[in-house]
Amino acid sequence: MSAASRGQLGFVRVASVAPALRVADVAYNVAHIEAALQQAASQGAQMAVLPELCITAYSCADLFYQEQLLNAALDGLLAVAAASARWAISCVVGLPLRVEGRLYNCAALVSAGQVAGIVPKVYLPNSGEFYEQRWFTPASRPLPPTLLLQGQTVPFGTDLLFVAAEQPECTVGIEVCEDLWAVEPPSGRLALAGATLLLNLSASNELLGKAHYRRTLVCQQSARCLAAYVYAGAGAGESTTDVVYGGHCLVAENGTLLVESDRFQFETEGVVADLDLARLHQERARNSSFSQAQAPAHARAVRFVLSHTGAAAAPLLNRPLPRTPFVPTDAARRADHCREIFNIQTVGLAKRLHHLGTRQVVLGISGGLDSTLALLVCVRAFDRLGLARSGIVAVTMPGFGTTARTRSNAEQLALELSVTLRVIPIGESVRLHFRDIGHDEAHHDVTYENAQARERTQILMDVANQVGGLVVGTGDLSEAALGWMTFNGDHMSMYHVNAGVPKTLVRFLVGWCAEEVFSHAIAALLQDVIETPISPELLPLAKGEQLVQKTEETIGPYELHDFFLFQVVRYHDAPAKVFFLAQQAFAGVYSDATILRWLGVFYRRFFSQQFKRSAMPDGPKVGSVALSPRGDWRMPSDAASALWIAACEQLAADRD
Repeated sequence: MSAASRGQLGFVRVASVAPALRVADVAYNVAHIEAALQQAASQGAQMAVLPELCITAYSCADLFYQEQLLNAALDGLLAVAAASARWAISCVVGLPLRVEGRLYNCAALVSAGQVAGIVPKVYLPNSGEFYEQRWFTPASRPLPPTLLLQGQTVPFGTDLLFVAAEQPECTVGIEVCEDLWAVEPPSGRLALAGATLLLNLSASNELLGKAHYRRTLVCQQSARCLAAYVYAGAGAGESTTDVVYGGHCLVAENGTLLVESDRFQFETEGVVADLDLARLHQERARNSSFSQAQAPAHARAVRFVLSHTGAAAAPLLNRPLPRTPFVPTDAARRADHCREIFNIQTVGLAKRLHHLGTRQVVLGISGGLDSTLALLVCVRAFDRLGLARSGIVAVTMPGFGTTARTRSNAEQLALELSVTLRVIPIGESVRLHFRDIGHDEAHHDVTYENAQARERTQILMDVANQVGGLVVGTGDLSEAALGWMTFNGDHMSMYHVNAGVPKTLVRFLVGWCAEEVFSHAIAALLQDVIETPISPELLPLAKGEQLVQKTEETIGPYELHDFFLFQVVRYHDAPAKVFFLAQQAFAGVYSDATILRWLGVFYRRFFSQQFKRSAMPDGPKVGSVALSPRGDWRMPSDAASALWIAACEQLAADRD
């Protein structure tokens, strides 16, 4: 995908760079800044951020009073501005600047050969190893709105917002080092005024534990501001008279660290990442706290050129993009994820049982993933409440497509878990129903399948009446998104413990239970359930008890549908962007044609099946994506999908 089209989807590529430098050697520093800009541009970066006072070095001390150094710094700024045009990249650099007889610690944004604007530092640290107030004036005092730099009028002040001429969602706000550590960082005000990309030029030294604190601070500020935050720290070339600098470069987006650099390098060190600024705009529109916050009275907008020329050489996205957004790739984090979700599920069910004063639940078990997870949740909830597991009535209801493998696993699990097992075959009752409604049993259509699902639900509801309990639902979030359930059949229950868990995560939850919660025979059974093909088992088996009905062959791979679900519901991305992200995430796994085919299926089913979600039973939300009509997702059941389907068809036509 070209840089222009990537920009149309809201992406901006940024670089955070700590260049090699020498203290007070402006020519050396500018040469390495220019080389860093050339390197960043070759990687497709459109904006580069460099450290505080990088043109002179931060640790010049009383040399900041020297006329020679100040004049050289200004010449260096103009040289960097010229380089921005040469390499077609915008950048922000730090330098000392004398204004009306006062010295300011400044950040200058240069673009297309010009100095677009200059932002002075607001908070000057003056304790411990820092004594900036010896040299610099804080920007809290009245400032002239413009400066005249060698015949060019340049905006000056802390109220500047820099708006990309060709990509207005890229609005830049700048703060300098200590500004971020303040009680009220300027970046908060800048974000409320519209800044989506916050830049920090820093000279934070290295102390034990400080890197972790700095990393946390950057991520938290990006989350509070619903913004991207790019931080560039001064490198190891700074003076080591009393402290050491590490060149810590960080890029975060809405609370997530996208990339960071190695520290303590004498050579130029940097990182590059793609920021999704359109997504940040969407997050702000949905966030009520952001919309209610008081924006500053005014902010001056300065236009600058955000180049798109260099990025064409690097078409792939440079940011974390997991294929399974619901499932962490890191094993330790995934285990924590599963533990937290399992606790949410079990506490949700336990609270409902406690509220109703019931000691009985009923659920259908098939030997598949979803019903197995629901059964494990029931067991843990009963254990939490000190209830006898015999109050869990697990009903297996073999039908026309039930395999010996799934039936055996269901029955063995019930026995090993010491719950009450009831085996109620449904074949005879379904055939009687076929005769009642005049349906040919040889006609394996939707009536054939749904009659079985509704018969099973009727049995569960009636057994629940018998024992004075409630029916626990087993379907998952992915099935709700696709409507892959029978309305008023397995769609219905009295409490739906898996309602917030997508299919790709169900598998890992069952696996986690096998590893950490249960052991021996139970763990072995759970492992076999994980390895069993996903199927509703509603069609008769082929010769040798072979399945003829496999869910993913009918509706598509769940890993694709869960990926689509996350982008569409969590971020409200348009089809073109969902397709682009899927191309990146599943490169080498699925062809473009395959992705587009199933994306079209996703949209068709997601829209047409909303009526089922509108009648969903209660169930606990476990993550940022949920489809409860009472909470996260409100959508008319008769909304038209034409706009989205047309977009998918246009994408397919463009590929041909």
